[in-house]
Amino acid sequence: MSARVVNRDEKDLQVYAMAINELTQGRSNAHGTVTLTANAASTVVTNANCATGSAVKLNPTTANAAAALATTYWVAGNGSFTITHANNAQVDKTFTYAIQG
Repeated sequence: MSARVVNRDEKDLQVYAMAINELTQGRSNAHGTVTLTANAASTVVTNANCATGSAVKLNPTTANAAAALATTYWVAGNGSFTITHANNAQVDKTFTYAIQG
């Protein structure tokens, strides 16, 4: 679930209160789904909430993703993170991800 994005010019305190409540209920815009690129050694994931020093948690959603997890790692940058993985033809290595920090 995504959290409400509040415009910088917002004057209504109720809008801020709703956004804060959503965050305390676990909603976040720092998550998503990614399928590793087949026949490539890396996959770039763009997410505005990612920054250098962020921690990325990958959760496999398929058997091939679970098998690939042991040899998969990521590097976070500003606005994206890069996942380095085995270069093979499997097209179903799908993960959900969450970004912290």
